[in-house]
Amino acid sequence: MTVTLEDYRDCFAKAPPEIFDTLEATFHDAARVMSPQGLADYMEGAKGLCKLGRGHDLVLAWLENMPAVVKECGEDVIRDCLGAAMKLSSMTSGEVIALLFASLPTAARRLGDADLLRGYLSLIHQLSAKSARGLRPMLGVIDELLTKLTLSGLRRWATYGAEAYRRDLPRLAEYFALKSPDSRKVLQQERRGTLFIDTQRKLNFYLRALWGRDFFLRPTAADHEGFRPYIDAHVMHLPDAVDDMDGLTGVELYRAMAAHQAAHLHYTTAPLSAEQLSQAQMVFIGLIEDARIEYLAGRDFPGLAKLWGRLLALDYETAPEHPTVQALERFARRLNDPTHATGDTDLDALADRFHAVIDSRAHDNKLSWDIGMELFHVFAARRDVPSLRILQSLRIPYRDDNRLIWDYEEIDWNTAGSHTPAAQRQTRKYVSVMEMAHEVDAELAGDDAQEIWVCKDEFRPYEDAGEATTSFNEMWGKEPISPPYHYHEWDHQVQLFRPDWATVYERRATKGDPTTVDDILLTHKPIASRIRQIIDMLSPAGVQRVRGMEDGDEIDINAAVDAMIAIRMGAQPDTRITMRNIINSRDLAVTVLLDLSESTNDTMDGSDKTVLDLTREAAALVALAIEGIGDPFAVHGFASDGRHDVQYYKFKDFAQSFDAEAKARLDGMKGGLSTRMGAALRHAGAGLLKQPERRKLILLVTDGAPADIDERDPQHLRHDTRKAVEELAAKGVQSYCLTLDPHADTYVKRIFGENNYTIVDHVARLPEKLPTLFATLTR
Repeated sequence: MTVTLEDYRDCFAKAPPEIFDTLEATFHDAARVMSPQGLADYMEGAKGLCKLGRGHDLVLAWLENMPAVVKECGEDVIRDCLGAAMKLSSMTSGEVIALLFASLPTAARRLGDADLLRGYLSLIHQLSAKSARGLRPMLGVIDELLTKLTLSGLRRWATYGAEAYRRDLPRLAEYFALKSPDSRKVLQQERRGTLFIDTQRKLNFYLRALWGRDFFLRPTAADHEGFRPYIDAHVMHLPDAVDDMDGLTGVELYRAMAAHQAAHLHYTTAPLSAEQLSQAQMVFIGLIEDARIEYLAGRDFPGLAKLWGRLLALDYETAPEHPTVQALERFARRLNDPTHATGDTDLDALADRFHAVIDSRAHDNKLSWDIGMELFHVFAARRDVPSLRILQSLRIPYRDDNRLIWDYEEIDWNTAGSHTPAAQRQTRKYVSVMEMAHEVDAELAGDDAQEIWVCKDEFRPYEDAGEATTSFNEMWGKEPISPPYHYHEWDHQVQLFRPDWATVYERRATKGDPTTVDDILLTHKPIASRIRQIIDMLSPAGVQRVRGMEDGDEIDINAAVDAMIAIRMGAQPDTRITMRNIINSRDLAVTVLLDLSESTNDTMDGSDKTVLDLTREAAALVALAIEGIGDPFAVHGFASDGRHDVQYYKFKDFAQSFDAEAKARLDGMKGGLSTRMGAALRHAGAGLLKQPERRKLILLVTDGAPADIDERDPQHLRHDTRKAVEELAAKGVQSYCLTLDPHADTYVKRIFGENNYTIVDHVARLPEKLPTLFATLTR
């Protein structure tokens, strides 16, 4: 790939001559520091900015400053800088964006890292939205700010000014221009002792003089509590600024950090296995490993042992949160200085053993494992092992987090998720009657068999076996189910979610007789006639012409003539003389969710029909209505057998038509088990959210409150269902409950909210109530 200047000459043909002159001067500089791909990004950025129409200074600033930025932070930041400029183009002027480009070389040089430069661009974008008036004066003094502040300090300084003077624009401009006393005072507060960028070259020379090799150092924002230096991909990450400590300057602290990490890189020949170790055990082993590599470095360069010893001997005014922390700090000092006593007999004995064998095992990191585990057992026997957070708060400021020394079991992401559940591994082989007859006397596998034989015809055992009423197909094997879908569940007592608490399995619905559903539609012929009226009322009217608009798409001749007549008569004309053609579409997707718990098998008072029969009739009628209107819809059902087995059935899905297959599944639905409503609603909402329609509705038909066999607290599942309804509402899914429970007044309003439920007092009216309710909700 070759990029030449002539390729872009036509793009800048309409630009002023000075832009192309600048481009010719900077193109060769850019080509020396950029790859062909980076150079193409650089030129495409200039081309886009030229077409942006925000002035020529903006393009000149891009062309002049980006090569210097790439030289400091690499060409990966080109697109980030261009993206930041495009975002700012809708929020501020081209002059401010040009000032941003002019500040980037200084920011890249002072921050010294691509990630920190991206953080700087993010800060500029945030300020443009929060206090745009302060952006221009701040960019005017950005050289002074970055000379004295880290990126974290700059962010705190800018945030203070934006919040303190957001209603006082003149003082806001003075603050960001460093002209107000408050601005100077906050700047002084945020100023750190020693910046990494000011010592980086010195540290590079320092480490090269010690080990005769180069090390890669990079600054990292250390603005969060508990930050520790770290090594990643053989790059040493140090804080972007440090303060002096008890007579030790920031430069000396940087030297101690850099030398410690360099010792890890130089003397660590093999990692330690982290398998079967707790995080606390790894902290204790890491403490010994730090002492081992410091011993090796101190033996080669005695001055380093004295430098680290001064930091280990620091006295702190405040006591640590746990006494074990102070004991470990003293033990670390004892490992560095054999003459220092910890005051603990067991720890002193362990340190003496370390010093006794370190000469012979200095290059064996297994020593760190052995003594580290003994150290852990000392505190474990005393029941003095604190939490990991406390253990990681050791006040040894120059040491890193030891991620380099550990070897973790790597996960092959290409195969890690390749495990197939047994339900999916199971294959079903369809065989003839003779094949089945020859195998029935053989030993048969259980439900988890990898291959299930299915007879093409219903083949039953001999009558003398006493099982003639059950076919072989029904006796062995099980219906295939989906992979598990895990959903969280709300715990109202602790006000937190239980992660992955409920498990939903999609099961294949049993088929019945489709003519039964046809008979239902024939029996309720008067209701079906009313449904046809609903279809005619709710069917989208296609293109409609809306008249009487002020800003329509075309002139309404009749209204224009009336307006001219009014003008001629000296009256005030009606200005609404335009019209517009509007396409009417319902843009609605619906999921009818049926409760299939055991209580639906109860027979109604004064009738031989069960609640399940009435639910089936209502579902058939509402499916007929929605099918006629043309809205995409699904009819699903659910039941639960504890939180680990929420069974979900799809009688008709969105991509299926309401045909004989769907009617057969609807006739075959059965009631049983319990009602874990929250998990079912979340699963129904997850499927509904995949539909492209703008409006989404879940119409829940149930006969009672949420309940399950593994929850004794009746309020738990009610609170979780209410939380599920709130989650779906936040995502744009409306939930409506049609309940057959006459006592639902005590809970249904709290779950679904006012005007989001209907209580059917007469259950026999459910088939006619449900289609009418749907028409009301979706009108």
